[in-house]
Amino acid sequence: MTERSRRHGAAALGGSAAASRRRVLRGLAAASVLPWVAACGRGGEPDLPPPGTVGKAALLAPLSGPSAALGQVMREAASLGGNPVGPMAEVEVLDAGTTDESAVAAARTALANGARMLIGPLFSGQSRAVAAAVGRDVPVVSLSNDSAIAGGNLFVFGLAPVQSAQAVLGFAAARGLRRVAVVVPPGEFGARSAAAAQAVAPSLGLALATPVVTDSAGGLVEAVTAASGGARPDAVYLPVVGRAFAGQAEALAGTGAQLLGSDQWSAIEPYRIPALRGAWFAAPDPIRFEAFALALEERVATEAGIVAGLAFDAVEMARLLGRLGQQDRDGLLREGGFDGVLGPYRFLPSGQCERALAVLNVAEGATTLIGSPAA
Repeated sequence: MTERSRRHGAAALGGSAAASRRRVLRGLAAASVLPWVAACGRGGEPDLPPPGTVGKAALLAPLSGPSAALGQVMREAASLGGNPVGPMAEVEVLDAGTTDESAVAAARTALANGARMLIGPLFSGQSRAVAAAVGRDVPVVSLSNDSAIAGGNLFVFGLAPVQSAQAVLGFAAARGLRRVAVVVPPGEFGARSAAAAQAVAPSLGLALATPVVTDSAGGLVEAVTAASGGARPDAVYLPVVGRAFAGQAEALAGTGAQLLGSDQWSAIEPYRIPALRGAWFAAPDPIRFEAFALALEERVATEAGIVAGLAFDAVEMARLLGRLGQQDRDGLLREGGFDGVLGPYRFLPSGQCERALAVLNVAEGATTLIGSPAA
């Protein structure tokens, strides 16, 4: 996770500046909570071997420093469903701190305590440092969303821009929208989001305009039209929620173009922005995630966010592989993939993660599920 996305993830866990993703999904769940949570994340395995002589994993979470509150929620998520965490359990939670050095120290402690697989750290720099320090035979499943760091023994598990782009642009393409413009703010995350859209567009049959890079709403319609060869695009993708986001949406709302968004939208209660009404955006399956969120919120004094879901899913995956004796690269690359509260996913040999996201529609006072994630 980069610094930009770290702030976004922290806000999603209950900061006053932005509502959590959970609020977007509230009211859509229809399943009972605790029985479902206890069974999720098992990748289709009907019965797991019981705990005993099993593989051990460690979750490296930021339990100290400026992200300590986030780390504490990650630790609570790891023990959800009655699964203990600790030195003698299947999963141990260790403090990765705030620096590369503190993360590497935590990783070495985990290996000394018998861990065969590492979950985390949360941040991209720490993840690179840990993967290099522990050696190629120890899988490191980073919770970062920076797909550029993937490779070797380092797997990227966070919600990456390409996953949102694949889901929402694929949904748009299936409904006949072909000419798509992209608007992003300057900076690394904007560039990564634009590159993700450009990467998936050809396979979807989309004609993607040259991205418009701006942190202003002024002259946006003219810039989008010019980038689209002088014609109004069928849709405009606004993947990054920046300071000019609401103004940009308002400027584009009157053009007739379909507005599209990424999973970042679920941190802002998009139904409160009139210009977004009728827009589509990518997000985790709300029914799966709501059940998890309700269970976690019985234990913590904050709303569950995406980072908590990542921690839960990754720890459940590690428990599964440990009980199957497959806490290694081959286990992560299992053909059937895995399932979790953030939806079905699978790892690729490149270290990237393919994740199926849902598509939600922004309605008056609510969001509605209009596209379920593909299995």
